Amino acid sequence: MKRRNFLKVLGATSLSLSMSGFSNAPKPIKKQKVLVVGAGMAGLAAAKQLALAGHEVVVLEARERLGGRIWTNRKWADAPMDLGASWIHMMDGNPLTALAKQAGARTFVTSYDSAIFYNTDGKPASEALQTEMAQLDDKIANILAEAQNADDDQSVRKTVQDALGWDHLGQTEKQKANFVLNSVYEQEYAGSADALSTYWFDDDEEYDGDDGLFPGGYSALTDFLARGVRIEKQQVVKEVTWSATGAVSITTDKTTFSGDRAVITLPLGVLKNGGIKFTPGLPQNKRNAISSLGMGFFNKCFLRFPRVFWPANYDWLEYVPARQGEWVEWLNVARVGQKPILLGFNAADFGKEIESWTDAKIVDSAMQTLRGIFGAGIPDPTDFQLTRWGADPFAMGSYSFNALGSAPKMRDALAQPVDQRIFFAGEATNRQYFATVHGAYLSGLRAAKEIWNVAK
Repeated sequence: MKRRNFLKVLGATSLSLSMSGFSNAPKPIKKQKVLVVGAGMAGLAAAKQLALAGHEVVVLEARERLGGRIWTNRKWADAPMDLGASWIHMMDGNPLTALAKQAGARTFVTSYDSAIFYNTDGKPASEALQTEMAQLDDKIANILAEAQNADDDQSVRKTVQDALGWDHLGQTEKQKANFVLNSVYEQEYAGSADALSTYWFDDDEEYDGDDGLFPGGYSALTDFLARGVRIEKQQVVKEVTWSATGAVSITTDKTTFSGDRAVITLPLGVLKNGGIKFTPGLPQNKRNAISSLGMGFFNKCFLRFPRVFWPANYDWLEYVPARQGEWVEWLNVARVGQKPILLGFNAADFGKEIESWTDAKIVDSAMQTLRGIFGAGIPDPTDFQLTRWGADPFAMGSYSFNALGSAPKMRDALAQPVDQRIFFAGEATNRQYFATVHGAYLSGLRAAKEIWNVAK
């Protein structure tokens, strides 16, 4: 089972092709014009490899910027903040580690073991409570592992609540269990525990080692991949048309582009929304995958203060809230960039709920939690940065998860080319490494290789 060890204090990719990948292979006999939809990690990886292999590539990007769900915001000139993806997860063997080295991007290692854990009353957890919570974490993990062999699938929350005898638990016991469900599962997979499939929520693979942040921003990787690639920004795709033997045509809100083949790297949330027309329609198994797989919510709240008032020597601050899923996880950004910044994460249901709040309400809610831990005398933030990935029309969520009613094979269906003309990439198409940047990167390389194989 893939999960973080308890007590980050709750604890906290193989197709490993290099950037050269297959680019040193002989040039294709028939040069292709390939249209790539989306300048995120998957689209840029595919475009770079196809261009290196000798094809003509045009990337169509709806936004004014590159990166997709990688977004380094430089509002604070002395502290670039990654509003989308943050880490290279488990850096040993991860292809992004080598890519970061090639791009000259410095990383800062964080550890889930470097954490301080606060109880609902705002006080640091006693050793007894930490032991109790570690035991509860193990108990829930064992409940889920056993239920993965049950006759019928159900949601992670129902599985856990049934096994714990939820109706007979006191309020404090429920708060502790909800904390584990949020911190260990919802924060990891972005899906609500009510929607995560017990059978399949953790049906993925992982590398080894620590996680690495980018003090200078994750965009160093996407900027590196974008060098020398033709990218047409502010092109909102409306329709993709093709035939098995003819050209591919992609119509945007501004013009029409034609090519021999296309790579579609749209996020699952955008595919679910159905705002892009495919002519002819997509195969039924692909449509089933789009409707059945889940798109999760994972939002960030960066708070910048005049000074550090929290324990400066920990990477993580963990908190058991009175209200389920509310301001459970905090990252001490001050350790990374030497600036007095805290980053609060909200996932799943609460992460979705706050998207409808005003900025002021979100910041006020965060400050209520911090003042409950560190006292009423802590300073107000001097500035903030917030995300609302579900409201972003070009993302419509943060990353995919295996929802109740879905199955891992659906990701294979989502990745399958159509008529050897339309190819698909993106983290949601990667069965082994979904919901990760390295999964998106590897999917782009995979789609590029599929095109290279049919065009050689």
